[in-house]
Amino acid sequence: MPNISGKAGEVIVVIGKADWEGLVGNTLRDTLACECPYLPQREPLYTLVNVAPAGFTSLFQVHRNIIVMNISNTVTEPGVVFKKDVWAAPQCVIYVNAINAESAAQLIMDYSAKIKATLEQAERDRVIANATRYEELKLRPIVTKLFGGTPHFPSGYQLKKKTDDFVWITYDTQFTMQGILMFKYPVVEGENMMDLDNIIRNTNTVLKDNVPGMFENTHMTITDFARPSLEYMRYKGRDFAQMRGFWEVHNDYMGGPFVSHIFYSPDGKEMIEIFGFVYAPKYDKRHYLRQVESIIYSFEWAKPEEKK
Repeated sequence: MPNISGKAGEVIVVIGKADWEGLVGNTLRDTLACECPYLPQREPLYTLVNVAPAGFTSLFQVHRNIIVMNISNTVTEPGVVFKKDVWAAPQCVIYVNAINAESAAQLIMDYSAKIKATLEQAERDRVIANATRYEELKLRPIVTKLFGGTPHFPSGYQLKKKTDDFVWITYDTQFTMQGILMFKYPVVEGENMMDLDNIIRNTNTVLKDNVPGMFENTHMTITDFARPSLEYMRYKGRDFAQMRGFWEVHNDYMGGPFVSHIFYSPDGKEMIEIFGFVYAPKYDKRHYLRQVESIIYSFEWAKPEEKK
């Protein structure tokens, strides 16, 4: 089976022109091309590319993400079907089968959460698979020794700073920075460690102490002009709080989006946070942030033999 083609965050929609320009297309755009949250510039959640059914040849069939709209009065089993690796790998294909445009639009709305989650998981899995296959293995024991586990950092990520309870790992180019900070701090008895205000305060304390800016009296901090979001999640048996927001450099002009995961250590005595951030002033940031977010999601507790 061939490898997938296409850009990350891109979705081909196989649909006729009239439906694409009408109710069904509008519903798809409202669902998948809505504004991506917590980015400094307006960027769509996904980039949708329309391909007419007659033009859906082998060139497009190997694309990474495909939604096939099957709208016909001959449809006998209306619904939404999710499949993997139909024409290429690792591929995500979603079929929407409906008897008319109105029912197709309703199916998209009814399944909107699952459609978005499926595409998001497919994009994340590709980054994690790449990071695992081409892992910067020298980072693994460094991070594991401090925290009892580690994400999979792909080739090119480098250790920038390390203390007894903090690491800064980064992938830098001339114009971009994708950074991942991992740190821990003690649990305070009687304090709700998963409360957003407490998380922001504890995170900012660590950032001030460990992430200086380029000039004197400057340091990274969570910006206060847009309050971060907090969502409690479970992924592959691991419970954590996910925080999204914007970071900035105090007394300077640098800034960008971040996403972080906060969770308890196995013994419950410490909080561990993995804080991924992007600095890319010349570019759209959706793809860069999705990459660091996927790396954060790849965190695994170490196997017994890795702890030795």
